[in-house]
Formats: sequence, structure tokens, C-alpha cells
Amino acid sequence: MSDVTRAFDSNGPLAQAFPGYQPRDQQTAMAESVARAIETRVPLVVEAATGTGKTLAYLVPALLSGQRTLISTGTKALQDQLFERDLPAARDALALGGRIARLKGRSNYLCLYRMEQALDDGSLSAFVRRDVQRVRRWAGRTRDGDLAGVEGLNDDSPARVHVSSTADNCLGQRCPRYDDCWVMDARRKAQAADVVVVNHHLLFADLALKDTGFAELLPGADIVIVDEAHQIPDVAGQFFGYALSARQLRELVGDAQREAEEVGAGATDFIDALHALSDQVDQLYRELPRIGGRQAWDAVFDGVAAQTALRELDEALVAVQSQLRLVEEASDGLTTCAQRCDVLVTRLHAISGDQEPDHVRWAEVSRSNFALRCTPLVIADRFQASREREPAAWVFSSATLAVDGRFDHFKREIGADTAAEAAFDSPFDFAKQARLYLPAMPDPRSPDYRAAVADAAVELIEASAGGAFLLCTSHAAVREYGEWLAQRSNLTVLQQGQGPKNRLLEQFRDDGNAVLVGTQSFWEGVDVPGRALRLVMIDRLPFMSPSDPLLKARVEWLKSQGLEPFRDYQIPHAAMTLKQGAGRLIRGASDRGVLVIFDARIHRTGYGRSFLNSLPPFPVERERAPILAFLREVSA
Repeated sequence: MSDVTRAFDSNGPLAQAFPGYQPRDQQTAMAESVARAIETRVPLVVEAATGTGKTLAYLVPALLSGQRTLISTGTKALQDQLFERDLPAARDALALGGRIARLKGRSNYLCLYRMEQALDDGSLSAFVRRDVQRVRRWAGRTRDGDLAGVEGLNDDSPARVHVSSTADNCLGQRCPRYDDCWVMDARRKAQAADVVVVNHHLLFADLALKDTGFAELLPGADIVIVDEAHQIPDVAGQFFGYALSARQLRELVGDAQREAEEVGAGATDFIDALHALSDQVDQLYRELPRIGGRQAWDAVFDGVAAQTALRELDEALVAVQSQLRLVEEASDGLTTCAQRCDVLVTRLHAISGDQEPDHVRWAEVSRSNFALRCTPLVIADRFQASREREPAAWVFSSATLAVDGRFDHFKREIGADTAAEAAFDSPFDFAKQARLYLPAMPDPRSPDYRAAVADAAVELIEASAGGAFLLCTSHAAVREYGEWLAQRSNLTVLQQGQGPKNRLLEQFRDDGNAVLVGTQSFWEGVDVPGRALRLVMIDRLPFMSPSDPLLKARVEWLKSQGLEPFRDYQIPHAAMTLKQGAGRLIRGASDRGVLVIFDARIHRTGYGRSFLNSLPPFPVERERAPILAFLREVSA
């Protein structure tokens, strides 16, 4: 028996360390698969359903190997959970030493230099100044500079940009507070650690930097474990492409003006150029459509006004670049601003110039910001090349990687065709704990479809006495269903957009009988174990919108490669998303509930079988009465 297998034995160290520990065959088998990947250096793609215990299954073999390990998670919340709870508990259970570290992106850490500048900035609003003062009071007590420790500072507080740095505006070794830099402190700890926990955004930011030949941010690793690996294609696309936002341009203007005023370098021509750039950012923003979501480049810039605004923005940015070259030696801050401006000019020309054949250009507009992007259609070759430069054992883990029992789609997306595969079912008893309800419904394209969904949802919610999610595929549906349910139910109805995600979830859990209507951000990474969530309803199969510019471009590219887009991309992508949504329901061995999929295509079409085969083994019910009775029993 190997050390890994012995660790999971009924008399092993985990059983002795964790009260109530019960060996799970799936967990032990996954740990053995991870151990083989570490030994052979053959990449492993592993799907572990909810309840398998995949975190310990990859932590134990990595820790027992004694090799330097990098663990990447899908969210900062999971990153914190690993660093603060799971990793120390596993290490202590195995009686192992070694140093562990958590490394986040620089915007998560306090920048003392920028905080001091913000405290002297008289232009800040009272609301922002209040939060900056909150950070200042906390700054004298923090041990790691992580802004997550500031009590009362929301994730979306505008003060955060004034008290943290970015790769664009960091002064590096020229910073007067460099010796007290919390980012450098976190990096030093990471460099010296045996196990480092990061998130996917930081992992791919580092891989993208390595592609350019700059020094790497993350320590070299013998083992790289990517948890929540289904997110990789989307995250990698962000960092392997180009992006330019209104926020970056506005921050450049503000920082350059402040730096110039401090050293008396604010000549009239320079200040006029900054103001002109600020005006052109606002002008382009006014010309962009307020549709929301991803917008095709040609549709956004099909009019003369938008094209003119983009051209004049380019001219204004180049003018600022010229002015910064004249004053960049006046201070370290202006030197950094000049370098930032050079990067932004290069990005704008790369995005707005001739489109590369394997990239797609698009735009995104929010209430106060716009972003212009150029994204690679395929990240497989680049990601594969990045992995091959790292002589490490790679493990890709998630609860949702296989479609209809096959890993072909995910492996093709990340360029890992030769990776080993493993899949482990959940130990939960779905026959007793849950039901899958497939009601008779009109075609989702019919005009009365949403009304029919609302009627059915109200009846199901009444039977369950709340404790329900209604997961939608569009913000318009969220608004419509939210209004209908609020009018027709006496229960608390929470709607995405009414507040921060974490606050809505906290309200949902505390209420115990609430209804939450949400879209994409609630399909995954949401954990509500216990009775508070006993009904999950999904309004449509989550196919990407046919108007999405990335989907349109990928469809054409797949056709050029001799592939069938619907079969080889759209169905697998939607099936993995549906699997994530379904995974919100049963999170523990005592959970009970009903999953409802209103979209009749799942049982009326041939491709619907791929969706059904990708879901956990729920007993399927087509009749209404047994489902209502089961819900009443669960909610009693």
C-alpha cells in the first residue's frame, strides 16, 4: 500500500485527524491518479463530482511528494478557503512541515504610495474619501496588506483603485515606499514557499508575461494543479489577447496630471493634451451602443460617428505619448506614466488595426466603462507551449469537464490531447436525495414561453415553500421573472443586480425560504448546502447567444478546420454550463431537492441526450404531481 493510499485508509492519518472521517473509494482512487501524474509527468484531466472530496484527493499526493507545488483556483474565495483551511488541515493531518503562501493579483494589496496620494487628493468624493480613511486606519494593523481584511470595504468600492496598484501604474523599484511594498512581500513569501495558492487570473497573467520574455511573477513549480479547470479557456483568452479600457485611459490621465503637478512639470501643452484625451474617452463612450454584453466590432463601429471618435481617441493618446516623452525624466512617476502610455498606444493599434486571422475583435460597454478587446479564437497551441516550458506535472480538476462521458472537448480546448483521463462519480445517493423534473412546456422560441415558465415556477415554489434558485440565460429574463415572482409570491424574491453577489447569497441563506433569480454568475461557484436551497430551476439550455461575436468567429473558424460547430463546440460548451447549474442543488449527503429544466429540447431533440448523460444520475420525472409531493416532503 502506497503512502497516498494509506493516508485515506480508515485507520490512516486523515481518519485520525478529522472527526467523522469516512473513506471514499472515489477519493482514494482520484488521489492515486494524481500521484501517478506526479510521478510520470503525464498531464491528468480528472473530473470529480460533488462529494468526491477532490481537494484532499489532490492535496495529499502533492504534499506527500515533497515537491514544490502551485495550486490555481477559479475564484479568490476558493483561494482563501484553500490557504486558510484546507491546506493547513491537510498538512497538519499528514504531520508535514513546509511553508505555504497565497499570492493574489496586485490590485488586492494595499499600495502605501497610492494611498498617501489619495489622502492628499482633494478631488475625491466624500464617499470615496471615507473608504480611503477606513483603509488608512487598517493599514497600521495589517500583516499581509490584503485589502480583503478591511472591514466594511466592499469589493466594488471605487476607493480600491486609489489604494492599490496595477501592472500599469506601479513604480516598481523607483517607488518611495518600495521597501514597504505589500505586493513584493507577498511575492517574496511565494518564492520561498513549498506550496503556493494562486487564482486563474494570476496564473495566466504570469504565463502571458513569460510569452513576452519578461521575468516571471510566480515561482517555478514541480507540480501545477488547476482546480475549477473548466474556466481555463475563457480566462486564458483574456490574457493571451489584447484589451484597452476607458478606465485605464482615465487612470493614466489622472496619474499623469497629479505626477506633473507634484514636480511642476505641468506645462500648458501637456495639461491640454491630457484634457483632450479625457474628452475623447468620454466622446467614444457616448458613441458606443448601450446594449450590454459582448458586441461585434463591425456592429459597434459601423457608423461614421463611432469611427471618428475612435480615430480621434487614437490621435489624442498619441499626442499624450509625445508630451510624456518631453517630461518623463522629471520624476519616476512620469517615467512610469510614459511607459504605460506606450503600452496603451501599442494595444490600441493592435486592436483597431488589421485583424489577425485567428483573433476576433469586440467591444463591451457598461454603465461607466468600455473595453475594446481582441481575443484569440483558440488558446490550445499557446497554452500547450506554455506548459511545455514548465517541466512540471500538470493536473486539471473540476466537477464539470466531461460531456456525455467524454473529455474530448476540454482536451481539445486546452491542447492536451495526450493527457491521461479519470472520472469519479459522486458518492451521494441521488435516487433518494433528488429528482430531475422535465415538464411539458412550449417551445422556448415561442412568445408565451416565459409566461409558461413563470406559471410553472410559481407552483413549484409554493410546493417547496421557497428555498429556490431560478437560473436564467439572460439579464432580460432575470428582470422579467423577478418582477413576476415578486408580484405573485409572498416570499422574499432576490434578483441579481439588486446588490453584490455575496450579499444576495448571504440574504438567501439567512432567510431559508427565499427565491433568488440570477444569471451567469450564479450558475457556478455558489455553495448553499442544507435546506436553504431545495429547488433549482433552469429556464433554458445555456447555449451561447447566436449574436455573441466570439461564438460567431469560433463557428467560422471551426468550419475552416473541418469541424461541425454545433456538435463540436456549442453542445459541449452548453452541456458543461448546464452541469455547473445542476451542481448547485446537492452539495452534501443530507441535502434533498428537485432540479427542474423547463427547456423541452432536452428530451425532444437528439442532441438533448448529451445534456442528460452529462448530468448526475437524478431519477427523471415527467409528471407534475409526484414532483409537487416530493417538494412538499422536502420542505416539511
